[in-house]
Amino acid sequence: MGLKTVTIEVFGKVQGVYYRQSAQKRALELGITGMVRNRPEGTVFIHATGDEEDVMAFVNWCKDGPMLAHVDKVDVIETPLTIFNGFVIER
Repeated sequence: MGLKTVTIEVFGKVQGVYYRQSAQKRALELGITGMVRNRPEGTVFIHATGDEEDVMAFVNWCKDGPMLAHVDKVDVIETPLTIFNGFVIER
C-alpha cells in the first residue's frame, strides 16, 4: 500500500484530557509521522502521513481518543502527500 496524508479535526471534549500526548503515542506505535495541536476553538487538529492501512487505524483511534476524552465528531480530509520528520506536538 502507498503512503497517504490526511488532516483530522477532532470535536468534543478533547482539550485538557491528554489527547495530543495520546495521539502522539498512538501515531508512533503505528509508524505515522505528522503533527498534532490544539486549536483556539476547542478542537484538536492533526496532520498524519503513513501507510493507508495505518492511517485508517489511526483515524479509528481518533474517534475514541484517550480515556478522558469525549469525541463528538471527527472530520478527515485527504490532502497532498506531505513528508514529516517524526510526530510532534505543536504548542
